[in-house]
Amino acid sequence: MTRLLLLLIVPLALPGCVARTAANVVTLPVRAVGQTADWMTTSQDEADRNRGREIRKQEKREARERRRAEKQATRRPH
Repeated sequence: MTRLLLLLIVPLALPGCVARTAANVVTLPVRAVGQTADWMTTSQDEADRNRGREIRKQEKREARERRRAEKQATRRPH
């Protein structure tokens, strides 16, 4: 009796499981391509952050050069 009940219930549970697995298999390549595109491209937020970092580095370099030039100018007799 238990076997018969189990045989009747299992086929009802399998189609949902099979459908879900089939959907996962079908959407897997699309998700993989999307993830790869995310890794390979730079978002606007990342681009802005990187640009700000480069500007700050450039400003530091310019400040160092300006201090160095001022120091050399004060050392040189005219």
